[in-house]
Amino acid sequence: MTYTVTLKSSGKTFQAKPSQTILEAAADAGITIPYGCRSGMCGSCKGKLVSGDVMLEDYQESALTEQEKSDGLILCCKALATESITIDIRESEEEVIKSKVTPVRVESLEKLNQDVIKMKLKLPGDESLKFKAGQYIEFIMPDNSRRAFSLANPPHEDLLELHLRLIEGGKFTQFVFNEMKEKSIHRIDAPIGQFYLRESEKPIIFVAGGTGFAPVKSVIEDMIFNNINRPIFLYRGVGKFEDLYMHDLSLEWSNTIDEFTYIPVSQNQSSNSDQLRIGLVHEAVLEDFKCLNNVQVYCCGAPGLVQIAFESFVVKGLPEDEFFADAFTFAPPKKLMHTDQMK
Repeated sequence: MTYTVTLKSSGKTFQAKPSQTILEAAADAGITIPYGCRSGMCGSCKGKLVSGDVMLEDYQESALTEQEKSDGLILCCKALATESITIDIRESEEEVIKSKVTPVRVESLEKLNQDVIKMKLKLPGDESLKFKAGQYIEFIMPDNSRRAFSLANPPHEDLLELHLRLIEGGKFTQFVFNEMKEKSIHRIDAPIGQFYLRESEKPIIFVAGGTGFAPVKSVIEDMIFNNINRPIFLYRGVGKFEDLYMHDLSLEWSNTIDEFTYIPVSQNQSSNSDQLRIGLVHEAVLEDFKCLNNVQVYCCGAPGLVQIAFESFVVKGLPEDEFFADAFTFAPPKKLMHTDQMK
Protein backbone atom coordinates (compact mmCIF):
# COMPACT_ATOMS: atom_id res chain seq x y z
CA MET A 1 0.00 0.00 0.00
CA THR A 2 1.21 3.49 -0.84
CA TYR A 3 -0.24 6.99 -0.63
CA THR A 4 0.09 9.77 -3.17
CA VAL A 5 1.85 12.91 -2.02
CA THR A 6 1.19 16.03 -4.11
CA LEU A 7 3.32 19.16 -3.92
CA LYS A 8 1.00 22.13 -4.27
CA SER A 9 3.54 24.55 -5.72
CA SER A 10 4.72 22.38 -8.62
CA GLY A 11 1.98 19.78 -8.91
CA LYS A 12 4.57 17.00 -8.72
CA THR A 13 3.47 13.75 -7.12
CA PHE A 14 5.25 10.78 -5.57
CA GLN A 15 4.32 7.67 -3.63
CA ALA A 16 4.93 7.19 0.09
CA LYS A 17 4.78 3.92 1.97
CA PRO A 18 3.10 3.98 5.41
CA SER A 19 6.51 3.33 6.98
CA GLN A 20 8.25 6.17 5.12
CA THR A 21 8.48 9.77 6.17
CA ILE A 22 7.51 12.32 3.55
CA LEU A 23 11.15 13.36 3.31
CA GLU A 24 12.33 9.79 2.68
CA ALA A 25 9.65 9.16 0.06
CA ALA A 26 10.48 12.40 -1.75
CA ALA A 27 14.17 11.49 -1.84
CA ASP A 28 13.37 8.05 -3.28
CA ALA A 29 11.41 9.79 -6.01
CA GLY A 30 14.30 12.11 -6.83
CA ILE A 31 12.53 15.15 -5.41
CA THR A 32 14.47 17.35 -3.03
CA ILE A 33 12.66 19.34 -0.40
CA PRO A 34 14.57 21.39 2.18
CA TYR A 35 15.87 19.59 5.25
CA GLY A 36 18.69 19.86 7.74
CA CYS A 37 18.97 17.51 10.69
CA ARG A 38 16.47 14.81 9.59
CA SER A 39 15.63 14.33 13.26
CA GLY A 40 12.89 16.85 13.96
CA MET A 41 15.07 19.51 15.54
CA CYS A 42 15.83 22.26 13.04
CA GLY A 43 12.49 22.89 11.29
CA SER A 44 14.06 23.16 7.83
CA CYS A 45 11.59 20.68 6.33
CA LYS A 46 8.49 22.46 7.61
CA GLY A 47 5.53 22.52 5.25
CA LYS A 48 1.79 23.11 5.33
CA LEU A 49 -0.60 20.18 5.12
CA VAL A 50 -3.23 21.32 2.60
CA SER A 51 -5.30 18.14 2.53
CA GLY A 52 -5.17 14.61 3.92
CA ASP A 53 -3.65 13.52 7.21
CA VAL A 54 -0.32 12.39 8.65
CA MET A 55 1.15 10.98 11.83
CA LEU A 56 4.15 12.66 13.42
CA GLU A 57 7.01 10.99 15.24
CA ASP A 58 8.79 12.70 18.13
CA TYR A 59 10.41 16.08 17.44
CA GLN A 60 11.70 19.17 19.22
CA GLU A 61 8.95 21.65 20.06
CA SER A 62 11.21 24.48 18.93
CA ALA A 63 11.08 23.03 15.41
CA LEU A 64 7.27 22.93 15.36
CA THR A 65 5.30 24.91 17.91
CA GLU A 66 1.78 24.15 19.09
CA GLN A 67 0.51 27.20 17.19
CA GLU A 68 2.18 26.02 14.00
CA LYS A 69 0.59 22.58 14.38
CA SER A 70 -2.78 24.24 14.85
CA ASP A 71 -2.14 26.14 11.63
CA GLY A 72 -1.60 22.85 9.78
CA LEU A 73 2.19 22.82 9.58
CA ILE A 74 4.14 19.55 9.67
CA LEU A 75 7.78 18.43 9.67
CA CYS A 76 8.38 16.30 6.58
CA CYS A 77 11.24 14.41 8.27
CA LYS A 78 8.81 13.22 10.97
CA ALA A 79 5.52 12.95 9.07
CA LEU A 80 4.12 9.63 7.84
CA ALA A 81 1.13 9.78 5.52
CA THR A 82 -2.00 7.93 6.64
CA GLU A 83 -3.79 8.73 3.38
CA SER A 84 -3.07 10.62 0.16
CA ILE A 85 -2.03 14.17 0.99
CA THR A 86 -1.21 17.54 -0.53
CA ILE A 87 1.48 19.68 1.07
CA ASP A 88 2.67 23.21 0.40
CA ILE A 89 6.47 23.34 0.63
CA ARG A 90 9.11 24.79 -1.61
CA GLU A 91 11.38 22.45 -3.52
CA SER A 92 15.12 22.87 -3.33
CA GLU A 93 16.72 24.17 -6.51
CA GLU A 94 20.14 22.93 -5.46
CA GLU A 95 21.87 20.09 -7.28
CA VAL A 96 20.89 16.76 -5.79
CA ILE A 97 23.73 14.34 -5.05
CA LYS A 98 22.12 11.01 -4.26
CA SER A 99 23.76 9.08 -1.45
CA LYS A 100 25.05 5.57 -1.97
CA VAL A 101 26.50 2.81 0.17
CA THR A 102 30.19 2.18 -0.39
CA PRO A 103 33.04 0.36 1.39
CA VAL A 104 35.84 2.45 2.92
CA ARG A 105 39.22 1.65 4.42
CA VAL A 106 40.52 3.33 7.55
CA GLU A 107 43.74 5.02 6.46
CA SER A 108 44.68 6.67 9.75
CA LEU A 109 43.51 7.36 13.29
CA GLU A 110 44.99 10.35 15.12
CA LYS A 111 44.06 11.73 18.52
CA LEU A 112 43.49 15.49 18.41
CA ASN A 113 43.00 15.72 22.17
CA GLN A 114 41.94 13.41 24.97
CA ASP A 115 38.36 13.08 23.69
CA VAL A 116 38.54 13.71 19.93
CA ILE A 117 40.04 11.50 17.26
CA LYS A 118 40.59 12.30 13.57
CA MET A 119 39.76 9.45 11.24
CA LYS A 120 40.72 9.39 7.57
CA LEU A 121 38.93 7.05 5.17
CA LYS A 122 39.75 5.93 1.63
CA LEU A 123 37.26 4.82 -0.98
CA PRO A 124 38.01 1.81 -3.25
CA GLY A 125 40.63 2.27 -5.97
CA ASP A 126 40.79 5.78 -7.36
CA GLU A 127 37.20 6.59 -6.44
CA SER A 128 36.35 9.87 -4.74
CA LEU A 129 33.18 11.02 -3.05
CA LYS A 130 31.21 13.75 -4.74
CA PHE A 131 29.68 15.91 -2.01
CA LYS A 132 29.08 19.47 -0.92
CA ALA A 133 31.30 20.89 1.80
CA GLY A 134 29.45 20.53 5.10
CA GLN A 135 27.53 17.33 4.34
CA TYR A 136 27.84 14.16 6.42
CA ILE A 137 28.15 10.40 6.13
CA GLU A 138 26.57 7.53 8.02
CA PHE A 139 28.60 4.58 9.22
CA ILE A 140 26.59 1.36 8.75
CA MET A 141 27.08 -0.96 11.68
CA PRO A 142 27.04 -4.79 11.44
CA ASP A 143 23.49 -4.77 12.84
CA ASN A 144 22.53 -2.17 10.16
CA SER A 145 22.20 0.61 12.72
CA ARG A 146 23.81 3.89 11.70
CA ARG A 147 26.03 6.60 13.18
CA ALA A 148 26.22 10.04 11.54
CA PHE A 149 29.42 12.11 11.32
CA SER A 150 30.12 15.30 9.41
CA LEU A 151 32.85 15.40 6.80
CA ALA A 152 35.69 17.69 7.87
CA ASN A 153 37.58 17.73 4.57
CA PRO A 154 36.72 19.84 1.52
CA PRO A 155 35.39 18.02 -1.58
CA HIS A 156 38.61 18.40 -3.61
CA GLU A 157 40.53 16.13 -1.21
CA ASP A 158 40.39 12.38 -1.88
CA LEU A 159 40.60 11.11 1.71
CA LEU A 160 37.51 11.58 3.87
CA GLU A 161 38.15 13.18 7.25
CA LEU A 162 35.95 12.75 10.33
CA HIS A 163 36.25 14.16 13.84
CA LEU A 164 34.81 11.79 16.45
CA ARG A 165 34.30 12.70 20.08
CA LEU A 166 34.42 9.93 22.66
CA ILE A 167 30.95 9.56 24.14
CA GLU A 168 30.54 7.88 27.51
CA GLY A 169 28.52 4.74 26.88
CA GLY A 170 28.67 5.30 23.13
CA LYS A 171 29.17 1.88 21.55
CA PHE A 172 30.62 3.11 18.27
CA THR A 173 32.98 5.77 19.59
CA GLN A 174 34.23 3.40 22.30
CA PHE A 175 34.96 0.92 19.52
CA VAL A 176 36.81 3.56 17.47
CA PHE A 177 38.97 4.71 20.37
CA ASN A 178 39.75 1.28 21.78
CA GLU A 179 39.42 -1.35 19.05
CA MET A 180 39.27 0.01 15.51
CA LYS A 181 42.37 -0.77 13.47
CA GLU A 182 43.94 1.09 10.58
CA LYS A 183 43.36 -0.65 7.21
CA SER A 184 40.09 -2.16 8.47
CA ILE A 185 37.13 -2.11 6.05
CA HIS A 186 33.73 -0.61 6.84
CA ARG A 187 30.61 0.60 5.03
CA ILE A 188 29.26 4.12 4.77
CA ASP A 189 26.25 5.80 3.17
CA ALA A 190 27.14 9.20 1.70
CA PRO A 191 26.75 12.04 1.09
CA ILE A 192 23.79 13.14 3.22
CA GLY A 193 22.46 16.47 4.42
CA GLN A 194 21.68 20.00 3.32
CA PHE A 195 24.17 21.80 5.52
CA TYR A 196 26.31 23.55 2.94
CA LEU A 197 27.13 27.09 1.88
CA ARG A 198 24.36 29.01 0.12
CA GLU A 199 25.15 31.64 -2.49
CA SER A 200 24.98 35.07 -0.95
CA GLU A 201 27.09 38.16 -0.31
CA LYS A 202 26.02 38.34 3.33
CA PRO A 203 28.57 37.93 6.12
CA ILE A 204 28.69 34.43 7.60
CA ILE A 205 28.52 33.58 11.30
CA PHE A 206 29.69 30.05 12.04
CA VAL A 207 28.72 28.71 15.47
CA ALA A 208 30.47 25.42 16.23
CA GLY A 209 30.13 23.48 19.45
CA GLY A 210 32.75 20.77 20.05
CA THR A 211 33.13 18.51 16.99
CA GLY A 212 30.57 20.69 15.24
CA PHE A 213 33.78 22.30 14.01
CA ALA A 214 34.17 19.46 11.46
CA PRO A 215 31.63 20.62 8.83
CA VAL A 216 32.68 24.25 9.41
CA LYS A 217 36.27 23.29 8.57
CA SER A 218 35.02 21.60 5.41
CA VAL A 219 33.10 24.70 4.31
CA ILE A 220 35.87 27.18 5.13
CA GLU A 221 38.55 25.14 3.35
CA ASP A 222 36.25 24.81 0.34
CA MET A 223 35.72 28.60 0.33
CA ILE A 224 39.50 29.10 0.39
CA PHE A 225 39.98 26.60 -2.46
CA ASN A 226 37.32 28.29 -4.60
CA ASN A 227 38.33 31.86 -3.73
CA ILE A 228 34.96 32.69 -2.17
CA ASN A 229 35.49 35.90 -0.24
CA ARG A 230 32.89 36.85 2.34
CA PRO A 231 33.23 38.26 5.85
CA ILE A 232 33.44 35.33 8.27
CA PHE A 233 32.93 35.21 12.03
CA LEU A 234 33.89 31.85 13.54
CA TYR A 235 32.59 31.23 17.06
CA ARG A 236 33.78 27.97 18.64
CA GLY A 237 32.23 26.80 21.90
CA VAL A 238 33.90 24.33 24.27
CA GLY A 239 33.61 23.28 27.89
CA LYS A 240 37.24 24.21 28.64
CA PHE A 241 40.31 25.30 26.70
CA GLU A 242 41.70 21.76 26.48
CA ASP A 243 38.62 20.75 24.43
CA LEU A 244 39.54 23.23 21.70
CA TYR A 245 41.21 21.01 19.12
CA MET A 246 42.77 22.41 15.90
CA HIS A 247 42.96 25.80 17.62
CA ASP A 248 46.12 26.66 15.64
CA LEU A 249 44.31 26.08 12.34
CA SER A 250 41.56 28.49 13.35
CA LEU A 251 44.19 31.06 14.36
CA GLU A 252 45.94 30.58 11.01
CA TRP A 253 42.71 31.38 9.15
CA SER A 254 42.24 34.48 11.28
CA ASN A 255 45.79 35.66 10.51
CA THR A 256 45.81 34.93 6.77
CA ILE A 257 42.23 35.44 5.51
CA ASP A 258 40.86 38.94 5.00
CA GLU A 259 37.74 39.76 7.03
CA PHE A 260 38.02 36.61 9.15
CA THR A 261 37.30 36.91 12.87
CA TYR A 262 37.87 34.01 15.25
CA ILE A 263 36.19 33.95 18.67
CA PRO A 264 36.82 30.85 20.85
CA VAL A 265 34.45 30.66 23.82
CA SER A 266 34.77 28.44 26.92
CA GLN A 267 32.04 27.71 29.42
CA ASN A 268 34.59 27.30 32.23
CA GLN A 269 37.77 28.96 33.42
CA SER A 270 41.03 27.04 33.03
CA SER A 271 44.77 27.66 33.11
CA ASN A 272 44.63 28.84 29.49
CA SER A 273 41.32 30.67 29.67
CA ASP A 274 42.96 34.05 29.02
CA GLN A 275 42.90 33.04 25.33
CA LEU A 276 39.12 32.58 25.30
CA ARG A 277 35.88 34.38 26.03
CA ILE A 278 34.12 32.86 29.04
CA GLY A 279 30.44 31.99 28.69
CA LEU A 280 28.10 30.31 26.25
CA VAL A 281 28.98 30.47 22.57
CA HIS A 282 25.57 31.64 21.31
CA GLU A 283 25.52 34.38 23.94
CA ALA A 284 28.86 35.64 22.64
CA VAL A 285 27.23 36.13 19.23
CA LEU A 286 24.32 38.00 20.83
CA GLU A 287 26.76 40.25 22.68
CA ASP A 288 28.72 41.08 19.53
CA PHE A 289 25.84 41.73 17.12
CA LYS A 290 23.12 44.28 17.82
CA CYS A 291 21.04 42.88 14.95
CA LEU A 292 21.29 39.72 12.83
CA ASN A 293 18.99 40.71 9.97
CA ASN A 294 21.75 40.87 7.35
CA VAL A 295 23.83 37.74 8.01
CA GLN A 296 23.70 34.00 7.42
CA VAL A 297 24.23 31.66 10.38
CA TYR A 298 25.61 28.14 10.08
CA CYS A 299 25.32 26.34 13.42
CA CYS A 300 26.74 22.92 14.22
CA GLY A 301 26.78 21.03 17.48
CA ALA A 302 24.59 19.48 20.12
CA PRO A 303 20.82 19.75 19.65
CA GLY A 304 20.48 22.02 22.68
CA LEU A 305 22.94 24.51 21.20
CA VAL A 306 21.21 24.49 17.82
CA GLN A 307 17.80 24.97 19.40
CA ILE A 308 18.70 27.89 21.67
CA ALA A 309 20.84 29.54 18.99
CA PHE A 310 18.00 29.44 16.48
CA GLU A 311 15.44 30.80 18.93
CA SER A 312 17.62 33.61 20.26
CA PHE A 313 19.02 34.63 16.88
CA VAL A 314 15.56 34.88 15.30
CA VAL A 315 14.48 37.13 18.16
CA LYS A 316 17.45 39.36 17.31
CA GLY A 317 16.35 39.71 13.69
CA LEU A 318 17.81 36.71 11.88
CA PRO A 319 15.46 35.55 9.08
CA GLU A 320 14.48 31.94 9.79
CA ASP A 321 15.55 30.82 6.32
CA GLU A 322 19.08 32.17 6.89
CA PHE A 323 19.77 29.74 9.74
CA PHE A 324 21.34 26.43 8.68
CA ALA A 325 21.83 23.71 11.27
CA ASP A 326 23.59 20.40 11.58
CA ALA A 327 22.51 18.68 14.79
CA PHE A 328 23.06 15.02 15.57
CA THR A 329 21.55 13.19 18.50
CA PHE A 330 20.44 9.73 19.49
CA ALA A 331 17.02 9.10 18.00
CA PRO A 332 14.21 9.21 20.58
CA PRO A 333 11.84 6.25 20.89
CA LYS A 334 9.21 6.39 18.19
CA LYS A 335 5.93 7.77 19.36
CA LEU A 336 3.30 8.25 16.68
CA MET A 337 0.88 11.10 17.04
CA HIS A 338 -2.08 11.80 14.80
CA THR A 339 -2.21 15.42 13.65
CA ASP A 340 -5.69 15.93 14.99
CA GLN A 341 -4.49 14.66 18.41
CA MET A 342 -1.99 17.50 18.59
CA LYS A 343 -4.30 20.40 17.83
